[in-house]
Amino acid sequence: MKKFITAIIAIAFTFSAFSPVVGAEEKSVQLTENARSAILIERDTGQVLYEKNGHEKLPPASMTKIMTMLLIMEAIDKGELTWDEKIRTSEYAASMGGSQIFLEPGEEMTTDEMLRGIAIASGNDASVAMAERIAGSEAAFVDRMNAKAKELGLENTLFQNPTGLPAKNHYSTANDMAVMAKELLKYEGITKYTGQYEDYLRQDSEKKFWLVNTNKLVRFYPGVDGLKTGFTQEAKYCLTATAKKDNMRVIAVVFGAPTPKDRNAQITNMLDFAFSQYKTHPMYERNVAVGRVEISKGSEKEVDAVTSEPISVLTKKGENTDDVEKEITVNENVKAPVKKGDKVGKIVLKKGGEILSESDLVAAKDSNEASWWQLFKRSMGHFSKLG
Repeated sequence: MKKFITAIIAIAFTFSAFSPVVGAEEKSVQLTENARSAILIERDTGQVLYEKNGHEKLPPASMTKIMTMLLIMEAIDKGELTWDEKIRTSEYAASMGGSQIFLEPGEEMTTDEMLRGIAIASGNDASVAMAERIAGSEAAFVDRMNAKAKELGLENTLFQNPTGLPAKNHYSTANDMAVMAKELLKYEGITKYTGQYEDYLRQDSEKKFWLVNTNKLVRFYPGVDGLKTGFTQEAKYCLTATAKKDNMRVIAVVFGAPTPKDRNAQITNMLDFAFSQYKTHPMYERNVAVGRVEISKGSEKEVDAVTSEPISVLTKKGENTDDVEKEITVNENVKAPVKKGDKVGKIVLKKGGEILSESDLVAAKDSNEASWWQLFKRSMGHFSKLG
């Protein structure tokens, strides 16, 4: 079993009387009458501000692409994929029906262009082309989608494809979709794509293609910059939306609204409620070093332990907080190899013994296994110090 080093630091804020329980608001307000299920969370803390049937398994339609985009962003973050890499379209990818950017077999687009096709126009063909590039086949990519869902603790989600096209045993929940969106939003660059109302592909060719965002709220609700709509006859109208105002980013999810107007109205109700009632107090941005991890027999003897996501404290407006404890736990005896992004610890915010938020700390860079020559030099340096 790994040992841990724990540092507890009390941080005094100039606020008072924190109210940590914010998940019972659905008892006093009704924001989503015409939806099968819905949820509203604050992004940094993950705290639930409103919920209706949040754990009911339902078809997510093209909201599935939130997981597809998450795996694309992870691959880029790990250096396994670059923005300007040309992605070739297979015959199978080009054959996808539904919403598409009309890729032809053999056609190549960059990762950047493919992601625009997915995020703005909900391109099924672009989604499959990216899935094949990242995992080798659509089926292998779906395995990765389900593995990531399991890693995130999503017990009520199962994917059969990266597009959201109707399939047996392809389902998720409002709660799980919000968690996926929370994870995707760790990559701040994603909203450059999901928040764009219109764009063009093949701009310098005769096949210039106009992209218009399927999420109209990015144009009509200030602060909305994502994330993904969905519609099939079975799923009805769905939307996972995110908006940022001042320091607070929230995520609102609706499944099964009867019309696009109902879907957008209910998302608007939730966003209005969040921004009128709550306030976020940021503590850390993503990728901030808060400790050092010793790497046993690593090419790097130590690496920074950095925050894996933005970390904040949430209060109701007019309420303040003090005496928040920050508990930083960094793993000991970590053995090489360690890859950038590997979990190496945890940071927990507490007040009065109650956990406000938990977040992983991750390695800031790789530390491969040290060569025998590196280990020899270290041992000689150790003996010289003893002498």
